[in-house]
Amino acid sequence: MAPVRIGVIGAGLIGRKHIEVLRSHNPAYTLAGVADPSPVAKKEAEELGYPIYSSLEEMLAKAKPDGAIVATPNQMHVANALTCIERKVPIIVEKPISDTVESAMRLVEAGEKAGVAILTGHHRRHNPIMRRAIEIVRDGGIGKVVAANAVWLSYKPKGYHDLAWRREPGGGVVLINGIHDIDCLRQLCGDIETVQATTSNAIRGFAVEDTAGAVIRFKSGAIGTLIISDTAASPWNWECTSQENPFYPYQANDCYMITGTLGALSVPTLHHRWYEIDKQSWGTAMTERYEPIKPADPYYEQMKNFAGVIRGTEKPVLDGRNGAKTLAATLAISLSSKTGAPVVVDDMIGGKVKA
Repeated sequence: MAPVRIGVIGAGLIGRKHIEVLRSHNPAYTLAGVADPSPVAKKEAEELGYPIYSSLEEMLAKAKPDGAIVATPNQMHVANALTCIERKVPIIVEKPISDTVESAMRLVEAGEKAGVAILTGHHRRHNPIMRRAIEIVRDGGIGKVVAANAVWLSYKPKGYHDLAWRREPGGGVVLINGIHDIDCLRQLCGDIETVQATTSNAIRGFAVEDTAGAVIRFKSGAIGTLIISDTAASPWNWECTSQENPFYPYQANDCYMITGTLGALSVPTLHHRWYEIDKQSWGTAMTERYEPIKPADPYYEQMKNFAGVIRGTEKPVLDGRNGAKTLAATLAISLSSKTGAPVVVDDMIGGKVKA
């Protein structure tokens, strides 16, 4: 069976990661071409020997890919994705699926009407750590979920904010980083009902937030908290604790803690603690172990899923509609901070409330 041919739209940081994956000689998929008008992208393509096109339309017309990955700036996601849908080309849209819930839902509905698959690029869903954590919770390993705590605290380097868009609303820690943690909480605890939040820009003083805190109520009745900051010196973040990317120094800590009626789970160490049957009491020692996994690069796992979706042998791990739900819950943090009131996530999805 020939590999599915996948194009990449945008050769920035995340686009280059997808290009690397597609050029890895996996028999399931291969790189059809790249659409990016920049001289830097053209030079890199020429050096590495893969086709590059000055526009998305040119790539679709000449390379004729079986699927495409939208890795352009956020505000261009919907327009590029709609162009692919018009040509019946399945897509992965990098996170966030859009910069507004309204436009995200317009994209989702267009894809559903056309029968074109839309996947959302939240790569952590494909990490074996999260897969195992979800299995433990789903299979009753901690009982009924009661509460969860998620933390993303890190210090971004000098020069990171030299790009003007990173100092403006939409370029802060909520939408750039917190959206990943919201998506992980949704995986572990289910859909989110309401978000009450506050944000601060007290450290850097930019127009965009550098720190945020949220209280989250899940539809199951469980309660969660999320604290995030990109100006906090800390080892408590996914990048440093998961060993997902060797660029980040490993810290033997956790960034998510989920508790239930029978036990608790810490992620990403997968430290699982539980009471034996009929011994639930704060005066009783819990049985515990570290759950084993086989590590794998989530971007490669994501591409395997996309290839399967294109072939019709798999379903999306995260489709566009669920990607829009994650976006809505994330934008609810900023909206709640502005209004001082809880935000109902379904009202944002339904268009009753706009961020």
